[in-house]
Amino acid sequence: MKSYTIQEINEILKGEVIGNTIQHITAPEQLEAANESEISFIGNKKYEKFWSTSKACVAVVNEDISIEPGEDRAFIKVKNADLAMSQVLALFAPPAPVFNIDIHPTAVIDDTAIICNGVRIGAGCYIGPKVVLGDNTTIYPNVTILDECTIGKNTVIWSGTVIRERCHVGNDCIIHPNATIGADGFGFRPDPERGLVKIPQIGNVIIGNNVEIGANSCVDRGKFSSTILGDGCKIDNLVQIGHNSKLGRFCIMAGNSGLAGSVTLGNGVIIGGSASIKDHVTIGDGAVVGAGSGVTGDIPAGKTMLGYPAVEARDALKQWAILKRMVADSKK
Repeated sequence: MKSYTIQEINEILKGEVIGNTIQHITAPEQLEAANESEISFIGNKKYEKFWSTSKACVAVVNEDISIEPGEDRAFIKVKNADLAMSQVLALFAPPAPVFNIDIHPTAVIDDTAIICNGVRIGAGCYIGPKVVLGDNTTIYPNVTILDECTIGKNTVIWSGTVIRERCHVGNDCIIHPNATIGADGFGFRPDPERGLVKIPQIGNVIIGNNVEIGANSCVDRGKFSSTILGDGCKIDNLVQIGHNSKLGRFCIMAGNSGLAGSVTLGNGVIIGGSASIKDHVTIGDGAVVGAGSGVTGDIPAGKTMLGYPAVEARDALKQWAILKRMVADSKK
């Protein structure tokens, strides 16, 4: 079991220790569930009230904390407790699944594929013709990577993922289990004689560096050219990204949200859980779409939108307040 003193942890966090404890710290845990040998976090003053009943011996806290740690307990004050938490979690992280052999004998790898240095490929994988796997890429069991795909350096692809032909994934990416990259876009047109006619989807998907895509998410290939995810985008589980959509850098999409075809997101756009974005909509840099919202038109940079259909947040809140008063008045 890993264990650290508070001084050893603070060597990494470089914060200010308030109080003291001789207890060795064995794990991180949330305030309510922590025991006497565990470290926790207070990232907002509203959570201060839970410290008195928590058993944690140490908490990483923001600099504006207004309580004292108490006897044989300590705080590590930092500028941003949430960011510091990521360092502590990394310190205690268990090892990744073991590869007893770098390339499992049951993996099927086409003779024309290029496998660079340090690549690991698990059991049951399929690596198609002219695929390129960059240095130190890890492919967990039962992944399918089809013809002419390229995967960058240090990328991790988890089990069940399918990356279809001619798609490109950058360096330092993480693709979680059962994600699908490059499936056909949803393109059909009615025909009086043949019913719904499928429109061929002949493009691909291009994913930048440091992108993370959650489990069971789908990024459809372009109908004409490419569906593009910029560097640093973070996509949650169960997210749909439609064909020919283009995401700028550092966009966030929370679970169950979806983009229809040809949506454009600027840099740093945040899409809340279960939000839906209509096709051919453009959302400007730094805009925020609240959870459950439905976007039917373009959004300027920096705006926050709420509701279904989505309107500016302040207008949505006014509408909800009026409706609440109307309901209350109707009951009088």
